[in-house]
Amino acid sequence: MNKELDFDCGWPGADELMRRYHDEEWGVPLHNDPKLFEFMVLDAFQAGLSWKTVLHKRENFRRAFDNFDVAKIALYDEEKIYQLMQDASIIRNQAKIRASVINAKSFLRIQAEFGTFDRYIWQFTGGKTLVNEFKILSEIPCKSEESDTMSKDLIKRGFKFVGSTICYSFMQAAGMVNDHIITCHRHKICK
Repeated sequence: MNKELDFDCGWPGADELMRRYHDEEWGVPLHNDPKLFEFMVLDAFQAGLSWKTVLHKRENFRRAFDNFDVAKIALYDEEKIYQLMQDASIIRNQAKIRASVINAKSFLRIQAEFGTFDRYIWQFTGGKTLVNEFKILSEIPCKSEESDTMSKDLIKRGFKFVGSTICYSFMQAAGMVNDHIITCHRHKICK
């Protein structure tokens, strides 16, 4: 890693996968429906766990969940849910697995209504990245007015595991909010 860029938000620590995620994905504005769905699934599985745990299983999730193909996941039946429950390489939480299927169906309905999920989800930030100017990690909130509104609307549309905290994590990951601290080399890049 370039020594000039050897400063970041602190939370990736020394874990190489976490550092790459921080430096290449987290906070980058995302307007790709398949990737937005992937982040929704992974953020739901993160509930009650660390992002590091989920990130280190991400490739296993991709394999187990048909590369996050929303149309395929929407068709998962009891047999497929049972198979996923037997897969020790992913997080085997039945409620979260079932939520992924429900969320896939809801995601498809939103695409049909709005043309893209991207068009729907970015309305919660007025179509732009909300840039924060936090100096230290402890200033970063776990939810916001926007994530509260997003959560309520997603729940109304049938989504599961989309509380305000999960929605805020999703917003951070998808670049809807820039929560890189101001001394992080990614803060200006993600503006």
